[in-house]
Amino acid sequence: MKASILFKDESYRIIGACFEVYKEKGNGFLEAVYQECLALEFAEQNIPFIEKTRLRLEYKGRELKQTYEPDFLCFDEIIVEIKAVKQLADEHRAQAINYLKATGKQLGLLVNFGHYPKIEHERFVNQTVSRISRLS
Repeated sequence: MKASILFKDESYRIIGACFEVYKEKGNGFLEAVYQECLALEFAEQNIPFIEKTRLRLEYKGRELKQTYEPDFLCFDEIIVEIKAVKQLADEHRAQAINYLKATGKQLGLLVNFGHYPKIEHERFVNQTVSRISRLS
């Protein structure tokens, strides 16, 4: 039996938007530039997203003062973390995985616009479930 890919169509659309931004801008810009461009591209392609939303964390049912702010939350289910570095490192992967663990979201996409000659992207599937709620 063939396994299905989690949020296949949604993640395909997100990565497609990332490729469009890279095609237009190339590499060498700051992360903030890519983030702004990607927000515009998501809107143009009708990809639902929230930018830099603050997500609450809990410990044993108690709310923590610390929050997580992923670059994007798309389709209310997919965390998108972007980078603009020469090469993705383990700490970038750990950040994406921690966002998933802390939020209970099932899928994370880590996208690097700093790589040449094309973007790098990695998928992370959450194997655990945590409790979280979005800050108002």
